[in-house]
Amino acid sequence: MKPEVLLAHLRALIERAPDFEKYAPTSNDHMIWLGQAYALISRWNRIEASSFQHSSDFLPTKLTREGHVAIIFGIIHRAIADLEIQVPGKITGAFSAGDVYNFFRALNDVIASAQKSVFVIDPYLDDTVFNYYLNSRGASVSVRLLLTKRAEQLKPAAEKYVTQFGKVLEMRKTRAIHDRVIFIDGEVCWVLGQSLAHAAQSKPTYLLALSPDVISVKRDAYEEIWANSSEI
Repeated sequence: MKPEVLLAHLRALIERAPDFEKYAPTSNDHMIWLGQAYALISRWNRIEASSFQHSSDFLPTKLTREGHVAIIFGIIHRAIADLEIQVPGKITGAFSAGDVYNFFRALNDVIASAQKSVFVIDPYLDDTVFNYYLNSRGASVSVRLLLTKRAEQLKPAAEKYVTQFGKVLEMRKTRAIHDRVIFIDGEVCWVLGQSLAHAAQSKPTYLLALSPDVISVKRDAYEEIWANSSEI
């Protein structure tokens, strides 16, 4: 996982951290969050991941729980701080005109990071999304595409995609979208400066992770648009 992608996932992770004052060894919310956190920390630093796992394993012991929670959050914050140094905010995700291959690699890294779902909002999507980007999707990852134009032109490619990969794809159309946005697992949000169909071909563009504190609002807005869109 590229540093900028890992950083976006860790920022989103810390934003949705469960309340450890309500921790219970049988709590699904805590177990899922700890599992996701361990997987991400493992991709950053295996030694720190070992410490993370050790503290996670001792959380059921109430007497020492507070200290182990502090270690867990300390490791996550160290990871974020280290990755922020590696990926300066002003440089991350900026692409000059003609940087089509660099953009291609960056977006494929984003899509490959999904564990459950990819939700692409782009008014001008074309079969580029199938030919160049969804190839990096994990086998169990579902995909939703929300677009405005070219819906009928995209339909044959979508049908062939479903024929080969199964019912992992849904497409809808609406006139209520203008931005280009990608949600990964419903938890990380990336914004694009141009449509995937033309990104970085003749104009500069960007691919930037949205701040975690506004993701839920943006996600809810697009979920409502999706619910009121027409099936393709």
